[in-house]
Amino acid sequence: MSAKDTFYVTTPIYYPNDIPHIGHGYTTVAADVLARWRRLIGDRVHFLTGTDEHGLNIVRAAGARGMTPQEHVDDINPRWHEMLVTLRIANDDFIRTTEQRHTSGVQAFMQRLHDNGDLYTATYSGPYCVRCEAYYTTEELVENELCPIHRRPVDRLEQENWFFRLSKYAPALLELFEQRPDFVQPDVRMNEVRAFVEGGLTDISASRSAFDWGVPVPWEPGHVFYVWFDALLNYVTAAGFGTDDAAFARRWPVDVHLIGKDIIRFHAVYWPAMLMAADIEVPRQVYAHGFLLVGGEKMSKSNATGIRPTELVEHFGVDCYRYYFLREISFGHDGSFSWESMEQRYTTDLANDLGNLVNRVLNMVSSYCDARVPDPTGEPGEAEAALGEDLDRAVVGLQSIDRLEFKKALEDLWVFVSGVNRYVEARAPWKLNKTGASDDLARCLYTAVDALRIIAVLISPVMPVAAERLWAKLGLPSALDEQRLPDAGRWGATPVGVTVQRGDLLFPKLEEQP
Repeated sequence: MSAKDTFYVTTPIYYPNDIPHIGHGYTTVAADVLARWRRLIGDRVHFLTGTDEHGLNIVRAAGARGMTPQEHVDDINPRWHEMLVTLRIANDDFIRTTEQRHTSGVQAFMQRLHDNGDLYTATYSGPYCVRCEAYYTTEELVENELCPIHRRPVDRLEQENWFFRLSKYAPALLELFEQRPDFVQPDVRMNEVRAFVEGGLTDISASRSAFDWGVPVPWEPGHVFYVWFDALLNYVTAAGFGTDDAAFARRWPVDVHLIGKDIIRFHAVYWPAMLMAADIEVPRQVYAHGFLLVGGEKMSKSNATGIRPTELVEHFGVDCYRYYFLREISFGHDGSFSWESMEQRYTTDLANDLGNLVNRVLNMVSSYCDARVPDPTGEPGEAEAALGEDLDRAVVGLQSIDRLEFKKALEDLWVFVSGVNRYVEARAPWKLNKTGASDDLARCLYTAVDALRIIAVLISPVMPVAAERLWAKLGLPSALDEQRLPDAGRWGATPVGVTVQRGDLLFPKLEEQP
């Protein structure tokens, strides 16, 4: 019987050849929202991210800066941690492939493949993209010499390497795809990898001898493991493979690998084949999202679209940053960023729909009830029933996060936010206060405050800072991070008599751009 008791989610580990841009933030925020959502529903979660610090790409980036590879990655690595802090990423672990725990795990894993006869020596000759750290066939190149991903000239390599018997695992991979159609998502990516495997697999190089920046091959001095074998293994080495068997048993297999669609082949073909060869269970799902486009081009430093997350967070705040990308773009598809659309989301959804709602309700509680949440003595009516239906839709809709359908989840959540606004307008507490309808006023304001409490809980995976600020305004005695669904999403949990505070606006007006 499996000892697994942990929901395990990962981002790809990122190349620290330069500072992170919002494309890296896109994947990381999505993984963080999924991790926070699973914690909110009571799961034990292990959320991993990290940096991929080996390979020729790093050697060249370091050389361009007049540094050794280790000096280069040590200098760049703090920028990735800064991104995590800036975006309020609540990861449980951060793996660097230069760590000893990773080196030990890689060598133990690859030794298993070697002992099983799945590695052999041969000479490789052909095109290689350093930026992808990937081999291509001549047929895959664009205009006979350009990488199909980066549209830049490839290198031509010839060297004796250790090879992995990938072709041996083609039947097992096709059987996996047939038996588990959700192994790769969305469906268009599953179709892509299935076609790739059906087209015939060739064995792939697993080592390098032209440079020494990598994990040494223990049985072959002068060789290091190919960076993709090294990088993919971070998912098991960080989970405890080779160093902590009990932790590995609790976490593995991974529940969701979140990646960009440009690295789908490595994660959905090479990676499960490697695990099969090592007799380790394959991941439960690989989810490949689309590209984040700026001006119609894929996010990249080389084409001047590499916007840093801090540039947006400084203007819009971290909550808008996290909300915008997941609300604006269907996660499995390519999507475009623009400053104007982000401003519109901030103003319409956050400042007007949510921020004004919070401000109005807390102002009325302060003015009509001496800032204390009233006892709801009045009976609930049709307006409260309609609001309950909106809440039911929001709670069910948030379960779309499990399918990485962030856009739908937020659309359904905003049905509830809009419903609370409609409720306040329909019940008109300012009129109830004037006419002396104290029971109805108490019921209305209690319901509105209770709705704000539920909203704080439901937005917390996506907008943790705003959720904490709203929670503090409501004066609630328990901590937000202790709340768990479904109980925290039920009506009536706001204590009568707690003191609310209006404080600063949740989403103040944006400053004018110079």
